[in-house]
Amino acid sequence: MGLKFAASPLVLATFLVASPAMADGVPAGTLIENTATAEFSDADGTPQTVDSNTVTVQVDELLDVTAAWQDGSAVAIGNASAVLTFEITNTGNGPEAFNLTADAAVTGNDFDVTVDGLAYDTNGNGIYDDGVDVVLGAGAPTPSLDADAALTVFVLVNSPAGVTDGDSSAVKLVAQAVTGAGAPGTSFAGQGVNGSNAVVGTTSADADVDGSLIARLAALSLIKTASVIDPFGGSEAVPDATITFTIVANVGGSGSITDLNVTDAIPAGTTYKPATLTLDGAPLTDASDADAGEANNSGITVDVGSAAAGASYTVTFDVTID
Repeated sequence: MGLKFAASPLVLATFLVASPAMADGVPAGTLIENTATAEFSDADGTPQTVDSNTVTVQVDELLDVTAAWQDGSAVAIGNASAVLTFEITNTGNGPEAFNLTADAAVTGNDFDVTVDGLAYDTNGNGIYDDGVDVVLGAGAPTPSLDADAALTVFVLVNSPAGVTDGDSSAVKLVAQAVTGAGAPGTSFAGQGVNGSNAVVGTTSADADVDGSLIARLAALSLIKTASVIDPFGGSEAVPDATITFTIVANVGGSGSITDLNVTDAIPAGTTYKPATLTLDGAPLTDASDADAGEANNSGITVDVGSAAAGASYTVTFDVTID
């Protein structure tokens, strides 16, 4: 026979949760305890209370991760190195480390970079600081991330030879839970927090995202011309005639170059004509001083410095035919 309750029995269920729920769900390892209570009156009308046994359920660890590219627009790369910035977020409900890989051979690339390494932001400034941010060793995972925690990750790359200005490329960052990944619902027995099971969530505990690169290569062309004025007002190259050399440096492509320095030797059989060195029509002193130019009977030097694509610089100087 079953237990007979009073006409209006009251059954109470009590749930005890060890810690409050977080944005990603109840923390892994939490014990959910449930005890039922029945209140009734016996045949003599005396109130009675009976508690059930307590049922305990441990919350399993959910394995989930997302990845996002942070640069916002394609990162310019020339004939050197570049850094792509990503963020991975542990969207599970327990602490988890992640294995990272960077794939440079993405379908549709005009060129494939070389991946020099992976690093993570240690000072929180979101910028790769060489010698400060930790470079992950081959196959080494990230530090363990708490639930909802994010980590800024840098992919360090180098451009191959032969890249054409304007070419594009992508690098795919893959983040996978160290505990395991797979189809949603896949369970790893006893591998979660406090011996709970670890269960793969909707992201398959495996996230990937592409970061973009664009080749920005500045190319330099140098064109030199000569014009002659002879002592008779003509243009014959005779002794005592003046030759004006004009050198035009054009910066093409895109991006910029640095340390642009234009030099030219004074030709044999001629002598440099003092105080004739100019840059874009402005006179330069012959001495080695604060301005960009220097000239003597050996040759001329003009230190332009940094130069952006699309810029043009004109250097002129005169010599006299001996």
